[in-house]
Amino acid sequence: MQRFLTAFVFSTLLLTALPAEAQETAKTVPENRTQISLSFAPLVKQIAPAVVNIYSKRVVTRRVSPFMNDPFFDQFFGDNMGAGGLNRRQVERSLGSGLIVEADGLIVTNAHVVHGADEITVVLPDGREFEAKKLLEDAPSDLAVLRVEPGEEKLPFATLEPSEKLEVGDMVLAIGNPFGVGQTVTSGIVSALARSSLNINDFNFFIQTDAAINPGNSGGPLVAMDGGIVGINSAIFSRDGGSLGIGFAIPSEMVATVIAAGKAGGDGSHGVVRAWLGVQAQGITQDIADSMGLKKPGGVLVSALHGASPAKKAGLEVGDVIVAINGRPVHDPSEMKFRLATVPIGEQADLDISHKGVLQTLRIKAIAPPEDPPRQETLLTGYHPLNGVHVSNINPAVEVEQGINDEEGVVVTEVDNGAVALRIVHAGDVIVGVNGVKIGRVDDLQKALNKTAPEGWQLIISRDGQKRQVIVR
Repeated sequence: MQRFLTAFVFSTLLLTALPAEAQETAKTVPENRTQISLSFAPLVKQIAPAVVNIYSKRVVTRRVSPFMNDPFFDQFFGDNMGAGGLNRRQVERSLGSGLIVEADGLIVTNAHVVHGADEITVVLPDGREFEAKKLLEDAPSDLAVLRVEPGEEKLPFATLEPSEKLEVGDMVLAIGNPFGVGQTVTSGIVSALARSSLNINDFNFFIQTDAAINPGNSGGPLVAMDGGIVGINSAIFSRDGGSLGIGFAIPSEMVATVIAAGKAGGDGSHGVVRAWLGVQAQGITQDIADSMGLKKPGGVLVSALHGASPAKKAGLEVGDVIVAINGRPVHDPSEMKFRLATVPIGEQADLDISHKGVLQTLRIKAIAPPEDPPRQETLLTGYHPLNGVHVSNINPAVEVEQGINDEEGVVVTEVDNGAVALRIVHAGDVIVGVNGVKIGRVDDLQKALNKTAPEGWQLIISRDGQKRQVIVR
């Protein structure tokens, strides 16, 4: 089970370390040929030395079919290799980009670039190579923090700045190593902000740009025209793997939070504990807005509140509308989740809400997801279909880790390799019933499984919010 690091005040320190927004300057379109001929070269010379190539390698073991993937036999066996299959070790390599954010060798990249890596090599634009240590891999945000040891030498680095200053239409640069061809710079504009209708990471809150981003650019910086880093390039929308002018970057506010947690220490297996609100909410459509007497859709409608929610304790009720967090508008549940995730645990956050049509502000304390009830992590063993399954009681912390919203039942956290149960359940499934017995805690599940079942087993499993019945004889 993963252990977690809390950013605490580190993210506060890092965010305050971001340079203050530059003095407001008038934004104009080019008016003559001289202005059109202006070059990005000085900006590239400033940032490019801090953009690195990241090569990762991992050894995996795969079971190879004795039928050598013959299509005739595949139709009968599929992925089940059966007796006679061979285990073969293979080396997988991946390529990505990264950004040096501190002169002593602190680097940020995408989590998927270094996920599961046994070896990570960082190559600077000047050809120097360093072995890197993974300080933190945070799958929910798809960010990872690495460290290299340059000795007494100081490395070139770039500085984050708030992405909130961006406006749609602003020019930006993307720097990285697409397709492994070498460091490449592309330019474009900010196509959209707060883009959330995606399924790229757990937060789904991105800066969209038409600057060309291709495979290998992942982990490279998105650069504003004043030289500040406003995002880390993460993904593209593509039909064939090439750029279609729709790229997405993780905003610098989230990047700063993850870097702060990485600096707090760890062994690379940690994630980031983020503030927990204990609120389930839905977007507001025009129909919902009309039924509530709202002038236009906006904010998120609170549909459920956890009993331990700090927002509930502050006065939030089901049916209220959250319109802003710390003065930043909230348009949908993904944006609410993102805004809260950048608030350090222990600090105060202001929720602007509409309660029965009256606007008011609630002040809440950002807390970590509670570990209540205790997890009681257990490996199930015995003569039953769930032998080899690791389970845990459900509490808010487990809900966040597993990405579930079930408050009842027992969650599957892992299934041992080779276990028959792999055909029945996988991590994230919630077991809510066994042979007509309602399951609330791990103890309930163990008692139900220890009873003899001569006629077989009837399991009720919740997966992605949908309950299904599985019968095993």
